[in-house]
Amino acid sequence: MSKAGALAGHTAFVTGGYGSIALASATLLARDGAAVVLMGRRRNALDEARAALLQQVPEAHVELCVGDACDEAELTAALQAAHDLTGRLDVVVATVGGGAFQPLLMLDTPTLRAELELNLVSAFLAIRHGAPLMRSGASIVCISSTAAKMPFRYLAAYHVAKAGLEGLVRAAAEELGANGIRVNAVRPGLTRSNATGAMFEAPGVTEMFLREFPLARLGEPQDIAHAVRYLAGPESSWVTGQSFAVDGGNELRKNPDLTPLVA
Repeated sequence: MSKAGALAGHTAFVTGGYGSIALASATLLARDGAAVVLMGRRRNALDEARAALLQQVPEAHVELCVGDACDEAELTAALQAAHDLTGRLDVVVATVGGGAFQPLLMLDTPTLRAELELNLVSAFLAIRHGAPLMRSGASIVCISSTAAKMPFRYLAAYHVAKAGLEGLVRAAAEELGANGIRVNAVRPGLTRSNATGAMFEAPGVTEMFLREFPLARLGEPQDIAHAVRYLAGPESSWVTGQSFAVDGGNELRKNPDLTPLVA
């Protein structure tokens, strides 16, 4: 479907390009016709991601940019390279993020700053340097977390960073709307990925989460990727400034108390 898809002729740039959600999203974008540029810090992991994508979409155009999405100069150069690939930049997907469990009163300032850099500043840089390369009809999609809305015990730094990210999405949507550029976020519940694999494998943890999910299953990368694809494409042309929960209904309840695990 790639040549006839809704995104044919478009270029999409994805940070954290070898992450599970990033790769699933890039695959759907490529399947609908977009040329895809994956950015990440490790060349071997990017090569593996491209091979996996091409296995799903053999005709896809996939380029790689090795670099750190938290480094302003490296990200700016990568965005420019993505634009120069076809002379346009239509979609930016900012997926870089993460957090570690730590009680609030054990947090130090460097740790808080590091999580703000990873989750908030990386998205700011993608918006700040991506938007000037984009035309009317373009879309920026950030990956947030249900932790942005629901405080999660021992994840204070991550909660603050993701809440800030969603504030950034609203501010950017307001200012970039006049240019026809949409800015939205997807807010995943607990989703299987490279980063969350240990939680899925820890005894009893998934059961604790499942009690808080009305749909009685945890997320897979494809669940989030479909929301990213919707927000990236023309189907969402009248949607901006939103953070969509894709979480199996988790926000209807609460986050589990993982005190035994953290202890």
